[in-house]
Amino acid sequence: MTLALEAQRQEAEDTLTLLAAAQAAKAELERQFGELNAEELKAQLQAALEAQTQAQEDAAAQRSLAEERAALLAVARDTIASEQEISTEAQRQTALLNQQMAALRGQLGSLQALLDDYEERNEAAEVQIQTLGQDLNAALARAASEERRRRLLEEAERIRLEAEAEALAGQNQELTAQAEDLQRYRSEFFGRLRDVLGDQEGVRIEGDRFVFSSEVLFDTGSAVLSAEGRQEVAKVANILRTVAAEIPEGLNWVIRVDGHTDNVPLGGAGRYRDNWELSQGRALSVVRYMVDALGIPPSRLAANGFGEFQPVNPADTPEARAQNRRIELKLTER
Repeated sequence: MTLALEAQRQEAEDTLTLLAAAQAAKAELERQFGELNAEELKAQLQAALEAQTQAQEDAAAQRSLAEERAALLAVARDTIASEQEISTEAQRQTALLNQQMAALRGQLGSLQALLDDYEERNEAAEVQIQTLGQDLNAALARAASEERRRRLLEEAERIRLEAEAEALAGQNQELTAQAEDLQRYRSEFFGRLRDVLGDQEGVRIEGDRFVFSSEVLFDTGSAVLSAEGRQEVAKVANILRTVAAEIPEGLNWVIRVDGHTDNVPLGGAGRYRDNWELSQGRALSVVRYMVDALGIPPSRLAANGFGEFQPVNPADTPEARAQNRRIELKLTER
């Protein structure tokens, strides 16, 4: 901008210099006018006029050049202003880019930190994976060993079970044969009892059991065998001894004596507190008499008391209660 002003000033000074030179030439011509003749004057005037015209043309040219320079200076000023605006925007953009670059550097630093952490974790994970792989291989080896051991145990167990199954099958066959033999002797035992006792009142057969009414063997509320009761039990013992002599030693049999009562509570004045104790006492009296007086081995006898809890007739009548008061004998397996 300073250079353009200096050029305009220089152009103005040049123009003033030319004008001064023209005025000086004019004065000189006027001074010489009286000394020169008409031709010389005309020639000088013509020369002066040409010089003035040239000076004017030069001045006009200078003015055009100055105007052109001024226009160029204005354009330059506009350009500089535009460039300044562009420079300001560029500076703003540069500042923004710098901020963005700083943010990106921060993010890059964070990403690098994350990458470093990931690499550390990855290394730790690889170590852990390697350790887990070793542990897994060891576990697989143990599992394979356990599997082999399990198969060997299963095979041994299978062989043992097959042997036991064969033994059980043999035992079952034997037990089945024994059961069939015992059933045959049971039928013989009850058949002989039926023949001996016949249709005696208070004596009956119910399925595989021989049943005495309690009144046949005991007085009311008592567990002591009556004289008639001892006779009836002796009949059973005699038949039992006969049949037992024919039963093979391998058959593990027993005569089960079960005592039952009705549901009428005891008065509480006697020896027994309730019907349960009374039923046990009566069954035990039969067993003890058969062992002590009749010589039946105790290993072949069993006494059980059920009180009123297994009635054969649940009706609440005198007849039903009479049926429920009973002693049952059963030849069965031990």
